[in-house]
Amino acid sequence: MVIDGTTILAVDASRDHGAGPSRPLPECSETVDARGMTLLPGLFDAHVHTSIESLALALTFGVTTELEMQGGSTAGHRADITDNDAVADVRSAGFGITPPGGHPEELFPEGEGPGDGPPGGGPPGGGPPGGGDDQGDMADLVMPFCTTPEEAVAFIPKLIAGGSDYIKFMIDDGTVLGEPGLPMLDQATLNAGVAEAHRLGKLTVAHTLTVDATRMAIEAGIDGLVHLFMDKPHTPEIIDLIAKSGAFVVPCVVLDASMIGITGKEFSADPRVRSRLSKEWLATLNSSFNRYPKGKLSDVLASVKALRDAGVDILVGTDASVAVPYLGGLAHGASVHHELQMLVKAGLSPVETLSAATSVPARRFDLRDRGRIAEGLRADLLLVQGDPTTTISDTLNIQAVWRRGTRAKL
Repeated sequence: MVIDGTTILAVDASRDHGAGPSRPLPECSETVDARGMTLLPGLFDAHVHTSIESLALALTFGVTTELEMQGGSTAGHRADITDNDAVADVRSAGFGITPPGGHPEELFPEGEGPGDGPPGGGPPGGGPPGGGDDQGDMADLVMPFCTTPEEAVAFIPKLIAGGSDYIKFMIDDGTVLGEPGLPMLDQATLNAGVAEAHRLGKLTVAHTLTVDATRMAIEAGIDGLVHLFMDKPHTPEIIDLIAKSGAFVVPCVVLDASMIGITGKEFSADPRVRSRLSKEWLATLNSSFNRYPKGKLSDVLASVKALRDAGVDILVGTDASVAVPYLGGLAHGASVHHELQMLVKAGLSPVETLSAATSVPARRFDLRDRGRIAEGLRADLLLVQGDPTTTISDTLNIQAVWRRGTRAKL
């Protein structure tokens, strides 16, 4: 494979594999001998709440694209991020649509709610850090609090003008989050918002932690579920409903484990993980949300397998946010590799799991310039020792990362 500038110039899969004569490849200024290694497309994290610092951390783990699902911290810096090969690239929903007092208000201690800007960058549901003036148009939106169809329809053009690449809807009554009775979008408001986003050509995603919220999202015509329900075991009916809708699912198994109270201590004990994390991120990874202790990880894993078996597109995402223990169990970049291992544990093959972190999110979010190794695509690449197509944990044997053809400092 030959990289020229930011793109893949040539790929010759037949070389050294006895598949006949190979075409001559051009002379290169630098050659990487990758014998005994595997070259992968750069990884996606399809559910984060991020910042410039978190994008830099993600890149060191081979994550070259993060998809932000709430927060305005990257809105005013998009041009800088696009051209900055020292950080992962990003796309963002901006702020998710929710009613006043609705999710994610309940996640934060007093004084650290949406818009209050806790240190470290956009949290789940948080506004721009510190509410500064350099955050771009998104900073002026505050939160899109909507309680009627008319309000939802009116707010979507404002989100798009502020830089939202896709539109997110919060559908959460607080059951799983330990706050039952949270204000929640009703079906009419959700239907109107999704229809307006589609009319304006935008992909739609939904926060759904319960089976009932999942049904609401599917009824509204949502394109993707960026959580997996965890209040009940799956049934054939809900799996069939999702499959027939064509919606994708970002299960965020690592987040669900954290919600149940399972920390990331076992995962962080791997020296390939802890050696790349600061003490703050290690403390966060070693903690957990612990909001739904009666949940069962075995039910979550079984639901993932059922979705896969039904032909639903599964995407790798983590819900990583900021380095604070009450949002624990997760860390940017590192938790992508943890999620890969979780999906294999659920029953996906290593190859299916790798696709869930590369080509599938690229296709579903219409980022057709990445996610595969092919001529003309971005040279977003991850080189690892070993073979993760048979041993998924080999993704942590990171030897090199390239973002648009520039080799990252690890």
